[in-house]
Amino acid sequence: MSRFLPDNFDASRPLALIAGQGSYPILLAERARKAGIHVCLIELGGETSPDLISSFPENQRTAVKVGQVGKLLKELKSFNAGYAVMAGQVTPGKLFRGLHPDLKAIRMLAGLDRKNAETIFGAIGNEIEKANIHLLDARVFMDEDLAEEGVIAYGKEQIDPEYLTHGIEIARENARLDVGQGVVVSRGTVLAVEAFEGTNAMLERAGNFGAKNCLFIKLGKTKQDTRFDVPVFGLQTLKAMKGAGIKNAAIEAGKVLLLNQKEVIREAQRLGISLLGIK
Repeated sequence: MSRFLPDNFDASRPLALIAGQGSYPILLAERARKAGIHVCLIELGGETSPDLISSFPENQRTAVKVGQVGKLLKELKSFNAGYAVMAGQVTPGKLFRGLHPDLKAIRMLAGLDRKNAETIFGAIGNEIEKANIHLLDARVFMDEDLAEEGVIAYGKEQIDPEYLTHGIEIARENARLDVGQGVVVSRGTVLAVEAFEGTNAMLERAGNFGAKNCLFIKLGKTKQDTRFDVPVFGLQTLKAMKGAGIKNAAIEAGKVLLLNQKEVIREAQRLGISLLGIK
């Protein structure tokens, strides 16, 4: 079914999908269902796609607000879930404003020395595991979507090997420091480094310079908790690149999920955007 499933995976146990934004959780739900897995949905208020919500019967879905850890655990148990998986982005700002912590979350947050996306989601993952519900690798059932090495789409501009090497060096250091997973460079100059704001906001910021021969690079982090943090590239990324006037992208093969691959390749070629899979 998927190489990211644990060896002792029991396909008869329900899988709870904790779904954020975008097509990622939609695709994951489709793949899991095709594999014969009973999937139930926990939507995150204001984040989950209406299309995904409507694809679940009312008795197989529920909603929690971002930060309601106690309610999340209660709903997981009500579904008798043996497994859970997190997929899809949560609006970054909700970790600072718009958070609705319940008593369980307040206690959990009080025990964290550093409060950032990784520590908070990691702590939530640990609480799920304590409830005897296995939190799966977020790449489950998405094996075929991992980017492969080599040219993925030919664009109007060629990627200069020298500038690519420079960009990869910056991106790897950025990932090592756990700052972010993407950078934009232009002819040896770093235009933007992805931080908390996310990829699309970084691309928009880089585009404001109006620089030529821009290259966007997206890699996995050195120490990545793939239970909730998986780098993705999809149609929305291409839309952001187009808006920023960026014509080249390189993504890490085997680490970055290339969502809706056929559509992405077709759209990249239409827009004249070069897309390369790198090791």
